[in-house]
Amino acid sequence: MNHPNQPPPSSDQEERPSPKFEWDFYVSAVVPSSTTGGHISDTLGVIEVNSSGTLFATGGIARKIRLYSLDSSPPSCKFNICTPAKLSSLKWKPWSAGKTMGSADYDGVITEYDLETQMPVFERDEHSGRRVWSMDYSHWDPVVGASGSDDGTLQIWDPRHDGGKCVGTVQFGTPVCCVEFSPFGGALIAVGCADKKAYIYDVRNLVHPVAIFNGHQRTVSYTRFVDDRTVVTSGTDGCLKMWDVEDQRLIRTYRGHTNQKRFVGLSIWRSQGLIGCGSESNQVFVYDKRWGEPIWVHGFVAEGGAASEHGFVSSICWSQQVEDDECTLVGGGSDGVVKIFTGKRKALTTV
Repeated sequence: MNHPNQPPPSSDQEERPSPKFEWDFYVSAVVPSSTTGGHISDTLGVIEVNSSGTLFATGGIARKIRLYSLDSSPPSCKFNICTPAKLSSLKWKPWSAGKTMGSADYDGVITEYDLETQMPVFERDEHSGRRVWSMDYSHWDPVVGASGSDDGTLQIWDPRHDGGKCVGTVQFGTPVCCVEFSPFGGALIAVGCADKKAYIYDVRNLVHPVAIFNGHQRTVSYTRFVDDRTVVTSGTDGCLKMWDVEDQRLIRTYRGHTNQKRFVGLSIWRSQGLIGCGSESNQVFVYDKRWGEPIWVHGFVAEGGAASEHGFVSSICWSQQVEDDECTLVGGGSDGVVKIFTGKRKALTTV
């Protein structure tokens, strides 16, 4: 039986240029687990920072959406929303002024919540009760959403129609682990599947993919846009890969973290091309998109705590605030602990 934070079951070689360490990172805040001593029942499956970098939300096994202020130190929990099922995905709804959040759960349900009333305002259940691993909102048509499920489908849906009418479907015949619309306003969507492949589709024509990336040796668990023509994928073969969408070619492979069976998180700080991911070694890894080796690694142990034999970093999210010399990364662990990391560019770097 799969671990509840584990992708469906489904390694390449490249020279590793030496990275140039241009950034210093440090832990700026720690949010302890809500369970005594931290426990797998509070595993964080997803963290999402809002567009202004002032709030972040967490979700996971505990069946709660927790909303925190990122401006306070330590980050304060503003409120909890109890959910009927374990959560696999959260997304802030674009152009909702931070007032609406979508969620996907293990019962196959997509729910939108009004964060002011803390009440659900929309629900759809069109994946036959099969676990929905990932959901996202389009930045091209900000109302339209997408979801990928264990039922082997990518579904595009519109909540303006009764019940969130499905306006497009792609049948993969294998679990769909990740969906992400291009955050740059185009009509592209990236999809990662248990068939070891990632796909790029134009949502206006779902008959044929724009690109197919076939390079991972196991399940593709995450897909993330770096810019409007570049995508990073994460696989349970223990590597990340960056692809050129237009040329459909592999640009670079990133290795260092450990990932063989679980979702460990993947996020891109698009302003400066930094890639963050978790690891089954219970560490946070940061890569610069220019180099295949990590530029920073941090052991994810609660302050004053002992390392967990089975602990792993399960969720990662960058704040997308556009600053040249400072950044914020939020990471969550399988024990429910959240750490806030601040990165500062070094004053002087050598070439």
